[in-house]
Amino acid sequence: MKRKSYDGKYKAKVALEVIKSQKTISQIASEFDVHPNQATQWKKKVLEEIPNIFSRKRKREQKASEELQEELYRQIGKLKVELDWLKKKTGLVG
Repeated sequence: MKRKSYDGKYKAKVALEVIKSQKTISQIASEFDVHPNQATQWKKKVLEEIPNIFSRKRKREQKASEELQEELYRQIGKLKVELDWLKKKTGLVG
């Protein structure tokens, strides 16, 4: 039997319903066809991540990650040019 896979939007929708507390977890789990424990775990994850949404640290980390990615792509490009040059000089490119 294959496990069900849910996308982030679906998980967020279920978690928000649980957070609202307008229905029991069992009712919500039944309505969305998920296990009650899964709905509770998604709620916990959402509540843990909410402070990060408004955090300056998260923005700094994202910017640092983007800068690192740009640097790595630059280095890859440089190495590719050098490799192509070496292949041409040694006659390996036909």
